[in-house]
Amino acid sequence: MSSSLRNLSAFHPEELPSAAGMKAGIVVSEWNEIVTSKLLEGARKLLIDQGMDPSDLFVYSVPGSFELPLAADLLFHTHHPDGVICLGCVIQGETRHFEFICQAVSQGVMRVGLDIGRPVIFGVLTTDTLEQAMDRAGGKHGNKGTEAAVSLIRMIDLKRRLEAGTK
Repeated sequence: MSSSLRNLSAFHPEELPSAAGMKAGIVVSEWNEIVTSKLLEGARKLLIDQGMDPSDLFVYSVPGSFELPLAADLLFHTHHPDGVICLGCVIQGETRHFEFICQAVSQGVMRVGLDIGRPVIFGVLTTDTLEQAMDRAGGKHGNKGTEAAVSLIRMIDLKRRLEAGTK
């Protein structure tokens, strides 16, 4: 998503493909909702601002980040979107639980995308502190939910262009 060299939250909307005619899903974790609600707000706003019809956007909540891959898979099989964004926030604690959850979620999200053959965007913050998470949920480092939506639009557009044999 972003790094110290590039912040995707600072994109130029006119350079982004239109989201008109695209169907998307967002699955969002209820755990750390103070963070994930802001990620959802950023993703939803960007998709609609770029032309997606709100009726073509399917949003579902899950208890925690661990459940995101299954929810994404279920969403593909029920609503048949062009792609899905997975939004969550896992904050480092005192145990190794953080490592297991982050690894499982990242591998699960990747597996769903590869199995389905459609974009599944990893919009899960993995931070050391709540402050770091808030900085990335509309704070000084932008909104990673917005960045996830930018990635989704670009990947859906890429898939469509490749399937059509165009650049």
